[in-house]
Amino acid sequence: MQRIAVIGAVLEKPEESQRLFNETLSQYRPIIKGRMGIPFDEEDTAVIAITLKGEIDEINALTGKLGNIPHVTVRTAVSRAGADGAGAQEICTAT
Repeated sequence: MQRIAVIGAVLEKPEESQRLFNETLSQYRPIIKGRMGIPFDEEDTAVIAITLKGEIDEINALTGKLGNIPHVTVRTAVSRAGADGAGAQEICTAT
């Protein structure tokens, strides 16, 4: 059952983590519907929001891979219902 989700990511020291972060996202291009990034240059931090539509296993896998990147913290919120309106809320976190 497909779900709609948003991944919020904070990249501290983005110059060290951004390349691997973007490479990981590119592996999940089919389920990514949108992306917004805001750099905080003075703080040496970037904040990125990624909107997805995919199977919960795909969303969880992406969350885990992003969370394993050094200097990256992620949180994911997933829709309660799938495309057919059934299902329970599932939230994934990785740091």
